[in-house]
Amino acid sequence: MQDSRLFKMIYYLIEHGKTSAPRLAEKFEVSVRTIYRDIDVISSAGIPIYVTTGRNGGIQIADDFIMDKTMLSDKEKEDILIAMQSIAKIDEDNRDTVTKLSSLFRIKNDSWLEVDLSRWGFDIAKNNKFEKIKKAIIEHKMVDITYANTKGEIKDRVICPLKMVYKASDWYVKAYCMQQAAFRIFKLTRIITLNITDKNFTPLKFPQEQLSQYENAPVKIVLSITKDMAFRAYDEFAYDQIVNDSDGNLIVTIYMPLDDWIVGYILSFGANLKVLEPASLGELVKKEAEKIWKN
Repeated sequence: MQDSRLFKMIYYLIEHGKTSAPRLAEKFEVSVRTIYRDIDVISSAGIPIYVTTGRNGGIQIADDFIMDKTMLSDKEKEDILIAMQSIAKIDEDNRDTVTKLSSLFRIKNDSWLEVDLSRWGFDIAKNNKFEKIKKAIIEHKMVDITYANTKGEIKDRVICPLKMVYKASDWYVKAYCMQQAAFRIFKLTRIITLNITDKNFTPLKFPQEQLSQYENAPVKIVLSITKDMAFRAYDEFAYDQIVNDSDGNLIVTIYMPLDDWIVGYILSFGANLKVLEPASLGELVKKEAEKIWKN
């Protein structure tokens, strides 16, 4: 069952019911002879596909057939449901799909796993933004947005949304920005307002991210975080970026640009973090802390 055409044929018959060999041949762009050969292969795999002759004849799969262990292992079925559940929480259209797949696979939907990508409390606005951007991506529509960037600026943008990305516990939009005439990534929660326009765009391929695309080149940063904040260190850094010193504190080594974001991030730890290197980053944090004290 390596040929993807056989899978597509099975799904087509499950969805549409009885059909004719010529119709299948036209759909899958093969000969009628090939279709009958495929039927033999599908049947030999244990799937109840059969052909009836006469005026109301045709090719069909038994109505009571449920896809179980014939093509997918238990782990494969679980993996599919986990992937669907992880997005169904925020994407309304996929919730029915999860239920249908659960029935198809004979796996209860209320299994051991519950995935919730929403924030604590109600998050209706985020769900609405997700749905609108998804619609714009599928229909290739430009979107007007008001966006708050990491420099503290709130600006209007016209973007061509290309793809939704879930990374590091948040949703992002990969897009082409018309004002900057460049590819950019926008964080969903920082989009204040959005409106789908009537203007279409030609689908583009988002380029692979490179370090050279950053405004400032990443540098080696070494931080010391107190053991009281170990929970946060393990939440936000990879295990191989952390080592423990003799006092039980956590030494974190990362590579990031020296910009306003990293300064603000370090200050969010309060007195539970020390900058070990580079010294220039320590000076930036010190100056920002002095501004905070003055305010």
